[in-house]
Amino acid sequence: MTVTPMRRPPIRQSTTVHAGVAQTFEVFVGALDQWWPLRTHSLGEERVAGVTVERRAGGRVYETWDDGQQRTWGTLLAWEPPMRFVLTWDIVTPRVTEVELRFRELAPSLTRVDLEHRGWDKLTDADFNGLRERRDSYNTGWAMILRLFTAAASTHTASSS
Repeated sequence: MTVTPMRRPPIRQSTTVHAGVAQTFEVFVGALDQWWPLRTHSLGEERVAGVTVERRAGGRVYETWDDGQQRTWGTLLAWEPPMRFVLTWDIVTPRVTEVELRFRELAPSLTRVDLEHRGWDKLTDADFNGLRERRDSYNTGWAMILRLFTAAASTHTASSS
């Protein structure tokens, strides 16, 4: 008997930001802890004092708690500012998945941001069955994250002008 792995497609989300590509990229990585919903979407919740993106391939993305403890979200696999970055996603799932963000200029002050959260196929059936609800919540969660990011990037751009 041959076992065929279950197809678990990536989560894909997109948004359009009314700002240039360099500015949009910078708001995402440089101001992450200002717009990300840390109280509900982090490891330390109310204890999180900041989030750091080490801007290089091999760099970490991590949260720092109010007592100085650090918790890693992932490691940057690719770092191509201001067009793209890929990181491992080490949070919550029993196996590491990946998140890729691409930033594409549509016009001088208009950027499309595409997010892909992939690697769900690395999970065993037992892993996946236990995470089915969580994967669905990731789909909803990434949409919310991109809405918050779009609002922050628009506000940041408006206040910077």
